[in-house]
Amino acid sequence: MGGLVTRYALAKLESERVDHQTQTYLSFDSPHRGAWIPISLQALAHFLKATPAMSRQINSPAARQLLWRHIETADGTPRQDPLRTRFLEELERVGWWPRIPRLLGVANGSGSGTGNGVKAGVDAIRVTSGWFTGTTLRTQAGGTGVEVARLKGLLSERRVVTDDLPELDGAPGGTLESFGIAGSKLRLTGKVDIEPGTESICFVPSVSAVAVRDLDNQDDLYLDIEELSKEESELDDFMVSPRNDPHSFMSEELGTWILERLS
Repeated sequence: MGGLVTRYALAKLESERVDHQTQTYLSFDSPHRGAWIPISLQALAHFLKATPAMSRQINSPAARQLLWRHIETADGTPRQDPLRTRFLEELERVGWWPRIPRLLGVANGSGSGTGNGVKAGVDAIRVTSGWFTGTTLRTQAGGTGVEVARLKGLLSERRVVTDDLPELDGAPGGTLESFGIAGSKLRLTGKVDIEPGTESICFVPSVSAVAVRDLDNQDDLYLDIEELSKEESELDDFMVSPRNDPHSFMSEELGTWILERLS
């Protein structure tokens, strides 16, 4: 979030004619077009009433402003949260980007259009014993009426369905151990099977980190960014990773590029 906060702060200072004395702006895997936490995991956070901190985290102002799609309750409809809409409107009001500094950005995700290998529509987490037996969380698949979660508790049950969302879990981008973390939490209550290879998924799509495309379109998510002209980005210059690394990981390639641009 730091990259977006700094972007807004510099643009706001310029709109108020304040000399911010900044020559170079650098964002590091910042979600300029939005970040992704699966709807199945957001619903799970709201469903686990015994751990309200998880729901509060998903509904925090920061999450609501940064996530591309958000739900406030376990039975909510995925949408752009009103707080995100207001944040984008405020960015637009102050100029969208600062104009004085050189704008640089890097992505932890691949720029070749190669995903992270997570398949769409597979069971990522299956709870087979304990309080939440029968709970299943699936990776995001495209299409209408797609079941992404079946949540079961001792006294309640909920089916979570999405419509026309792209296959974001496997998209090129900086990764987060989203299903892995959720699985670890659920293992405190019973036996949980986590499908190998689904523990870490896309968190900040590469196209978002280097501000070249929105996240609505499946083809745009898997775009070969390396073949694009630099002019297609809102940044003046950017670097993508040769692979899909964890979000905020400082690789040798990214570090070298940054130092060369700052020297």
